[in-house]
Amino acid sequence: MTVDKHNEEETIESAVDKAATNVRKRSTEKSKSTTEKSKKLALSTQDATFISGFGLYSILLVILVGVSIISFVCIGYSSTILVPTSACELQTTSSQQGILAAGPVVGTIVGSLVWGYLADTRGRRLMLLVSLMGSAIINIVASISVNWIMLLILQFIAALFASGLYSMSMSLLSESVPMAKRNLVILLVTSIFLLSQGFMAALALPIIPLTFSYYISSLDIYWNSWRTLVVIYSIPCICSFICFLFMQESPKFVHAMGDEQKSLEILRIIHKYNHLGSKKEFQVYRIKKAEMNKNDTPSSSKDQIVPLFRAPLLKPTIIMTLLYFFQQVGAFMMWLPTIANQFVQVTETGGNTDLTLCEILNSEFEVSVNPDVAPCALNETALLMVLAVGALQCAFNTILSLMVTKIGRRNIVIALAGICGLAGILVNVVPNTTGSIVLFGIFLMGIIVMGLYTAIIVAIFPTHLRAMAIALPLTASRITTFISIQILNLMLVNNCDAGFYLFTSIFTLSAVIAAFLPDDRRLQKEVKNETEAKAENITKL
Repeated sequence: MTVDKHNEEETIESAVDKAATNVRKRSTEKSKSTTEKSKKLALSTQDATFISGFGLYSILLVILVGVSIISFVCIGYSSTILVPTSACELQTTSSQQGILAAGPVVGTIVGSLVWGYLADTRGRRLMLLVSLMGSAIINIVASISVNWIMLLILQFIAALFASGLYSMSMSLLSESVPMAKRNLVILLVTSIFLLSQGFMAALALPIIPLTFSYYISSLDIYWNSWRTLVVIYSIPCICSFICFLFMQESPKFVHAMGDEQKSLEILRIIHKYNHLGSKKEFQVYRIKKAEMNKNDTPSSSKDQIVPLFRAPLLKPTIIMTLLYFFQQVGAFMMWLPTIANQFVQVTETGGNTDLTLCEILNSEFEVSVNPDVAPCALNETALLMVLAVGALQCAFNTILSLMVTKIGRRNIVIALAGICGLAGILVNVVPNTTGSIVLFGIFLMGIIVMGLYTAIIVAIFPTHLRAMAIALPLTASRITTFISIQILNLMLVNNCDAGFYLFTSIFTLSAVIAAFLPDDRRLQKEVKNETEAKAENITKL
């Protein structure tokens, strides 16, 4: 009995030892498996963004960034519509109109670098919210300007707030979508940007011709159609502000600032909305800390600007700045409504059709007064022409977006600058009204290079310098545009032909400068191979 009991105790003890050994073994294997899994899913923000996918959230962000850029144009370039339509009430001269047109451009010059620094240190989304609300409020106040100087000052301040919208929204977008989709989304947003002046014309079309006028005795002004249009141009800013409240900050920026957990949470939210209706889980548990570098965390404006002028970024910085500097199409776009208005009036009065564009602009004729249209209102057909130009630019850019992978951004820039620049040079060589205006339209297609420039910058420059890298060349472009607007305003009246030859030739030189950039098709091929490899690895997870 004692022996049996002893044997039974030994058997139980042996079973317990065996069970404990099995538990320890399974625990070790599970721990090892978990460690391997955790190690396997510790990815960089770039790889984690790839896993977050491209879906509903990304599409909504593309649309929202497009609207924010329309907001920028409605604030910064509304003077193209407002200057001629407010001329009668404010009694502005030709030189004063040139200053009014350039005032907002100066605001974008002064504010661009400041917003670039703030976006790289305080966050893209937060600064976008401040920029949108500030520009909307100031622009609404500008609608009650009592004279042209007050309008100039308020539009300058509004443009100062709006000046960072383009660079900040582009940075946020490019850092929130997979690298393989960057070219596509940037060029799609550029299509919206190109349509923005046409969008402004579409808003003006039903409003500017209205003849209502209400006297405000306290300000001694008349509330009329152009003042109403100023308020309407603030609506895109307000809509964008509300929508951005529900969007996420750039995960790459948050991680670069050292907050790994918040960056991971943002990516998890993006993944959730990009995969609505799917049970697929976000498989990244942590982001590689090795990716974070103290140099990626900017501490001052010096840390933002100086690296751009040191190797290896010095060469691309100089090239991109020169490309933006030589981008002269913007100055002509500023005067497009006025040029279109003059062209329509010449054709409607049955004038000579054997004219170059400059001869059209310098034509003198009598226009019958329409009592049903407000004084100084732009011709409706002219506004439709502005809308048509924007639509053509948008459509052409969309077509190029489909070709950019095969041809390459640099090569498209070279072709566009060469062809469009040559068309601009020939505008005043062809003595035919229709032929001259067609060549001018081809020249205006050259504005498409702006989106390609942004895509090139996003591909070349690192995250912590990206907003500043976009803002710096943009500032050069806006300085040039400001100077060009003033010179062009004088030359179109005094020596129109020379003005066209000068500015179109400068733009044509962009083709030569762009040739010094590397062929980005190699980079795109590397990205494609990397994307395919990531997709294969993720499938195995």
